Amino acid sequence: MAQRGICSRREADEFIERGWVYVDGVQAITLGIKVEDSQRVRLDRRAVSHQKRLATVILNKPIGVVSSASAKGYPMAASLITRENWQRSQNIKASRSTLPRGLAPAGRLDIDSQGLLVLTQDGRIARQLISPSSIIEKEYLVRVRGQLTKSKLGKLRFGLSLDGKALRRAKVLKLSESQLRIVLTEGRKRQIRRMCQLVGLEVTSLKRVRIGDIRLKRLPSGKWRYLESNEHF
Repeated sequence: MAQRGICSRREADEFIERGWVYVDGVQAITLGIKVEDSQRVRLDRRAVSHQKRLATVILNKPIGVVSSASAKGYPMAASLITRENWQRSQNIKASRSTLPRGLAPAGRLDIDSQGLLVLTQDGRIARQLISPSSIIEKEYLVRVRGQLTKSKLGKLRFGLSLDGKALRRAKVLKLSESQLRIVLTEGRKRQIRRMCQLVGLEVTSLKRVRIGDIRLKRLPSGKWRYLESNEHF
């Protein structure tokens, strides 16, 4: 069910235990049953209703805030999801009038970087964004120190490896003598900083401005908003 994007693994167990899962029209009552590719899996309307209530938020993470793993003296991104930091929208339904709990970051943004970070209660969205097979684009504005030659730009676009594994092709556009726009479809640890280091460049600032079709736009630093029903990655 998780592989098909129907729900998360945790939700699958819960939905089966509640009798909310049907395989080819027959209620599934046993955890861990195997389902063939040709079989149809359907959720009960109560499970669908449950999923619609799951919250996903967009945060403009400031520098000095960690995405998930706590570090001594540094706040975690989830701690910024407060009423005071909420950038409200008129399109949000009344059911979103309270603060979401139990949010987990879907991806990471290191402590020295800023910009768009997704936190969600929805395992489907988390899998969509952080699965090794995901090809959703992540766009960054990057300032660097060092000479931006054609050779270096070419290597950043394709041909580098990290930890013994070749990187996917990246989109790299030179905006000025010190700024790049980089678009990736993967998320290795500190990937852009390490890529730049490999070609003799030092990253001085890094900001993520887009994930898929969701853009940071004018969301102020440290503020967050709900992902709206008509928005998709």
